[in-house]
Amino acid sequence: MRILRASDHKRMPWKNSKGETVEIAVFPQAATIDDFDWRISMATVAEDGPFSVFADIDRTLSVLTGDGIELSVEGEPDRVLRPDTPPHAFPADAVTSARLLSGPITDLNVMTRRGKFIHGVTMLPASERVITSNGSDVTMVLPTSDLVLKDGTLLAAYDAILLHPGDSEIELSQAPSSRTFLVRIASRQKASVSLQV
Repeated sequence: MRILRASDHKRMPWKNSKGETVEIAVFPQAATIDDFDWRISMATVAEDGPFSVFADIDRTLSVLTGDGIELSVEGEPDRVLRPDTPPHAFPADAVTSARLLSGPITDLNVMTRRGKFIHGVTMLPASERVITSNGSDVTMVLPTSDLVLKDGTLLAAYDAILLHPGDSEIELSQAPSSRTFLVRIASRQKASVSLQV
């Protein structure tokens, strides 16, 4: 188990240079924005406009803060995403643009290279107190407010816990808030693995 503190997350410009992204975790560890196999990041969207295009990448977007956005993805109906709506998965190589509903938002992005990895993003149910890797290559818990583990470890907002196969389970000392995210990533060979809770 690794704890990734929000203060240590890596900041870098967007691929299209129109904003800043905060990288939480990436694989391979030294990968760039152009050659990662999977990547988990946050970004602030302060204006309407196009999303960066990532060839052969699948993407899931969740709104963390702000009122929300209207997402337009080529080949799909327009969709409104707010902090209380489920994460939305779409191909990152489809032409995509966003319109802010009212002011800036911060979002969570999970991206995996198609043909190599698959992923799932869910909100952790309040009833869930024990988290395991569940056969996934990577399991991440990302709270949007303080979260205390049973051993007393405190996670502040946007700190993350990273689990790999063989790691001990995580036990929470309290019910997670309704805005705690669970991310699971598995290699394509493990397509039968459940990527949900």
